[in-house]
Amino acid sequence: MKHGSVIAQLSALSHSQAVVQARLAAGRGAVAGALAAARSFVVRAGLGREPAERLAIIVEEWVANVLEHGAPPAESRISLRLACDGGSVRITMTDAGQAFDPRAVAFEGPNLERGGGAGLELMRAWSRVIAYGRHGGRNRLVLEMPVG
Repeated sequence: MKHGSVIAQLSALSHSQAVVQARLAAGRGAVAGALAAARSFVVRAGLGREPAERLAIIVEEWVANVLEHGAPPAESRISLRLACDGGSVRITMTDAGQAFDPRAVAFEGPNLERGGGAGLELMRAWSRVIAYGRHGGRNRLVLEMPVG
């Protein structure tokens, strides 16, 4: 076996074992907590700069949107699970905010009056929705973000 192929196998093995989970109070610190979890995952998974930055933006945008638009109950939790799945990162998020399937919204450009509006479009450009559902008063969104 060549040295390079052993390195590739070890790299793939370490990526497949990288999992980070977080349960965050649905409040002011949720975005910072989600970003801390994403940073921890990036280190464990050994992601490069570009996928690490994309992952941070996806996680930050989703949690910020849940808090700003989803109106989750103050005592509820936002759950985040990050895992390597072959050549991609699987991002699973749950929250008790209002139902929202990101596939059902058309992008009409950024909101120039209040700023923002492009975050959801970035999420959709850099990842694909594997599943969305609402059960027991909670949203569950699963995204897959390629890393290779």
